[in-house]
Amino acid sequence: MNETGSQMFSLVTEKEAALEVARRAVLQGQCVVFPTDTVYGVGAGAFDPEAVARLLAAKRRGRDMPAPVLIAEASMVRALTDELPEAAKALVDRFWPGALTVILPAQRALRLDLGDTEGTVAVRVPDHEGARDLLRRTGPLAVSSANLSGEPAATTAEAARDMLGDAVAVYLDGGEAPGGAPSTIVDFTVQEVGRVLRPGAIGIEELREVAPGIQAD
Repeated sequence: MNETGSQMFSLVTEKEAALEVARRAVLQGQCVVFPTDTVYGVGAGAFDPEAVARLLAAKRRGRDMPAPVLIAEASMVRALTDELPEAAKALVDRFWPGALTVILPAQRALRLDLGDTEGTVAVRVPDHEGARDLLRRTGPLAVSSANLSGEPAATTAEAARDMLGDAVAVYLDGGEAPGGAPSTIVDFTVQEVGRVLRPGAIGIEELREVAPGIQAD
């Protein structure tokens, strides 16, 4: 234990024990911090509304900025949506794992409360084996960057802990995250061909090689 009451584990030397402690924390409705292919993320069980509320509170972030969902494998997207347009399927087949987030209609039967999403869910498969190992154990996680709202995203576990403290139960230290451009966000809830909402690591020309009809402002 550290002085905040949260726990920090090394993914390099304590991987299996660390992932198991993090898994139990998620099952108990707590928040965990872990490295991704961009920055450190803070996650909570995607199907646990109270846990997601704790995540938003830890970041001092409102429901008007809902958390996206990270999954371990592309096949798991079918657990979150009944509607996967052909263009979306082509993109995820090409760019997952990777820096692509797709917004899709959420399954109505799901107990999914990520904030004010208006019935949608933003989904990504991170290109980071440690993150995906965790996701394989926990199932889908609501995840946001590990920082206080308005502050720079943490690229180390220590920086995340300095900001989030004991609002997070478990910190998984995987060394310095690479940072870099955020994921490209493509919305498929209005147009089946997709519209780029946020340019990011994957450029529009790369997207159009796979989905020629995709729209961008």
